[in-house]
Amino acid sequence: MLDILNLVDNNKKSKNVGLLVLVASLGYFVDIYDLIIFSIVRIASFRDIGVPEELMRSKGEYVLNMQMMGLLLGGIIWGVIADKFGRLKVLFGSILLYSLANIYNGFVQDVVTYGIVRFIAGIGLAGELGAGITLVAETMSKNKRGYGTMIVAGVGVLGAILAYYISEWYDWRTAYFVGGGMGLCLLLLRVGTFESNLFKSDENRDIEKGSLRLLFSNKERALRYLYCLCIGLPIWFVVGVLITQAPEIGKALNAVTTLSAGKGVMFTYLGISLGDFLAGLLAQWFKSRRKVVLIYQLFTVLFAVIYLSSEEITEIRFMVLAFLLGLGVGYWATFVTIAAEQFGTNLRATVATTAPNFVRGALVPSTWLYGFLVGHIGVLYAAISVIILLTVIAVFALVKLEESFDKDLNFTEE
Repeated sequence: MLDILNLVDNNKKSKNVGLLVLVASLGYFVDIYDLIIFSIVRIASFRDIGVPEELMRSKGEYVLNMQMMGLLLGGIIWGVIADKFGRLKVLFGSILLYSLANIYNGFVQDVVTYGIVRFIAGIGLAGELGAGITLVAETMSKNKRGYGTMIVAGVGVLGAILAYYISEWYDWRTAYFVGGGMGLCLLLLRVGTFESNLFKSDENRDIEKGSLRLLFSNKERALRYLYCLCIGLPIWFVVGVLITQAPEIGKALNAVTTLSAGKGVMFTYLGISLGDFLAGLLAQWFKSRRKVVLIYQLFTVLFAVIYLSSEEITEIRFMVLAFLLGLGVGYWATFVTIAAEQFGTNLRATVATTAPNFVRGALVPSTWLYGFLVGHIGVLYAAISVIILLTVIAVFALVKLEESFDKDLNFTEE
């Protein structure tokens, strides 16, 4: 009888974990849709609200940077909330904020309002991945949690594919309405989710939680956090510049036809989705996340140089290279998982939430550096220089981090 009761209990637990992974995956799916929809509809939306062609790039950078700065602020806000009050509160609050912001985005009529709304959306979007990854990592066993985070990211990034097709089938305003509507619908599914046992076990303990002071008060801990950030630096430069600015880069390469940023984003995210799945499987095979990330970082810089050296690039070649670049930066879930595994329960969500958003936000200085170099050495050499620099920093940081594949997460930072 005891064995039967244990079996029923295990089946119930498996169903609960499965529901949690499903909810986190769908949440990240909507998050990615809303996160990259601007990159896809940038040209169409700017033309509709009257932005001159010669200002497309600079105004696009303004709106994208506003979104990224929202992600930076939101990462801090949601990370602290998740560690102090629970991961579930973030999963509910963040999706509500960014869903409402994206619906409002469908009504904007000028670039300034566009940027402000994307800033607010960015704050909301900041909480989704870190809280989801933390919840899944703390709920699953240490030798299987990589599969859970792999599924969350692998399914989640497919939201970019839907974003592309919605933007092709409907106008840009409707694309924003769809993203906001999906988020509001997902709120209902989240009612059946549960809080992390590791968080609940420390909930009433008299320890410092979600504290930025605690994170930076110790030199070793602060450096550990900095290294976590640095390993993800190349990812968003690829998406935010190399792919999003494909029309401008294609022009510098004397492309046969104007390169489509929308198609580029779609194929890049197809690559990222497959890359996330493969990274998770490879990490289980090698019993190491660091080795996998190193391989991906080297592939990223290789494909980037090939892309930026493709004189008279065709649309087909661009889409193939966009897919390969996506594969290269498809260690996104592994990167966030590494960050979560490096820190104790009382700081884990703060780190896992701020790390991906600080990396996204790092696109701002990366874009500034890129823009500065463009004026001196041109678009192509500037892009090559920045991606090589970011990769060197990322590899150095990776070497400095300890392997966390089979690390027990039941510990706190003192």
